[in-house]
Amino acid sequence: MYECIIIGGGIAGLQAAIQLGRYRHHVLVVDSNNGRSNLCRAYHNLLGWPDGVSGETLRALGRKHATRLNIHFVEDEIIDAQKKGDVFLLQGKRGCNYLGERILLATGVKDRVPPITNLIPCLGTSVYVCPDCDGYEVANKKVIVLGAGTTGANMAITLLYWTKDIIYINHDGEDLSINLKSELMQQKIQYIREPIEEVLLDKEGQFCGVRLQSGMELSAERGFIAFGNNKVNTELAKRLGVERLENKHIPTDPRTKQTNMENVWAAGDIGVHSEQVSIAMAEGVQAAIWIHKSILNSKK
Repeated sequence: MYECIIIGGGIAGLQAAIQLGRYRHHVLVVDSNNGRSNLCRAYHNLLGWPDGVSGETLRALGRKHATRLNIHFVEDEIIDAQKKGDVFLLQGKRGCNYLGERILLATGVKDRVPPITNLIPCLGTSVYVCPDCDGYEVANKKVIVLGAGTTGANMAITLLYWTKDIIYINHDGEDLSINLKSELMQQKIQYIREPIEEVLLDKEGQFCGVRLQSGMELSAERGFIAFGNNKVNTELAKRLGVERLENKHIPTDPRTKQTNMENVWAAGDIGVHSEQVSIAMAEGVQAAIWIHKSILNSKK
């Protein structure tokens, strides 16, 4: 029986685990090892990492830190969750069951990334997802936006703050409205609607353009992706009866990060969806502090 089970071992979950470990609580982290932080090769806007840091490095350091504080880890995917009395029963995909008095949901958001050859190895180093994080990286460079429909077009327009040399390739989305096409034309953003066959790599293995399904090759210095329809991993919350918004994110108390359900907290992108590592960390700490208060109150 754990005092708290953290579902999700990404940035928010790990930071919460470290804080709860420092309170010396009995905590389990269940991680499927399939989160978005696994894919990012470099975060560039994080305090203390002026040269950038990969999600893999942050996760490894966070897990090492938490393990030193006697936090338990298991690699599994929780596929069902029920509350039985005052206890939560979690069912893992591997066939294991886990019992906890409290739950922190930190399951995050999964980006939709089509299986385009060579794309994933470039994420975070020469192909980016978040303009707030990495718009700076494409300043005054030629950029190709690999996207879908209106989502990709809006990304291309957003990037005008950083560069005026932009091509938008609508890989697998609906065609744009006449008004949106007109706006792209006015902003001198080249628009192509055709599937992308593969990402082209330079000698260092970084993005240098794309090859379209027709065989046409387009060169650029950097890429951005914006395919839309990202998956918000809150199905477990739904099973438990936790409130979800229309966009499937979870509203929480702004002070405690507790959901509408007693002893269930949520942190990271499933709530605020900021796509910022620093905010995920802050939410993890904030939730952990109030989980600690809950544990203290239960012992009075």
